[in-house]
Amino acid sequence: MDSKEYIASGILELYVAGALSEQENEQVHAMMQQYPEVKQEVLSIEAAIVGLTAATDHRKTTIPFSSIQEKLQLSENDTKETPVIPIKPKPSLFSYVGWAAAIVFAAGLVFTMMLKNDVESQIEIVRAEREALKEQIYQANSDLTAANELLNVLRTKDIISVPLGGQAVSPDSYAKVYWDKSANNVYLDLQGLPVPPPGKVYQVWSLKLDPLTPTSLGVIEDFTTDTDKVFDLQNVNESEAFGITLEPAGGSESPTMEQLYTLGVVASNP
Repeated sequence: MDSKEYIASGILELYVAGALSEQENEQVHAMMQQYPEVKQEVLSIEAAIVGLTAATDHRKTTIPFSSIQEKLQLSENDTKETPVIPIKPKPSLFSYVGWAAAIVFAAGLVFTMMLKNDVESQIEIVRAEREALKEQIYQANSDLTAANELLNVLRTKDIISVPLGGQAVSPDSYAKVYWDKSANNVYLDLQGLPVPPPGKVYQVWSLKLDPLTPTSLGVIEDFTTDTDKVFDLQNVNESEAFGITLEPAGGSESPTMEQLYTLGVVASNP
């Protein structure tokens, strides 16, 4: 900000009125040292205040009461007394103008200070909204990048798609496993599963069918908070089927078959 903008901002009036913080006072002092016109403006404001203060002083007016009394005195031959009427000095019009100017100046300082605080509050609100918008844009870009990467993976010819149907405990449930054998990864689309009750989590199992041998691939801890319900887990097993059960928080060593929500068999190669 140059010196003209700084002078027009109203901060110098607040400085003279003693309404600034210590840090702001130091800033004004630094500007006065750097810009002579800023220093001159401060001196002008101080001179204006001193002038207004001096203008509001009551000035004593000396009235020649003695001469008035002499004119009102009775002559030696008068027999009646003439009452002497006291004369009150009239207040100066300049005094009223000085008080009015001082009040207007003080009101201006208060208004300027309130306006300054209001502008600073609005700046903080705009700054916070801008940061929130930047975060939303960043998050959207990140989500879009992740979605595009996932689509590229799912569209490769080596991906094995395994649909998982609902079981007795939850017939309407469904899920889908996308198995990338070359990368030892499985991508799980769990949109068709209900929200687990408190203290419970879904656990994913890789199954060998003969004999039936389950191997845990992990638990889905953030199922409730994840919006797209797509998860990825490592799978180094020669899986013949996949199943999902509902287990206590932290998971179980072996699947609880009474809580088997979905099950799907990997299609054999032709």
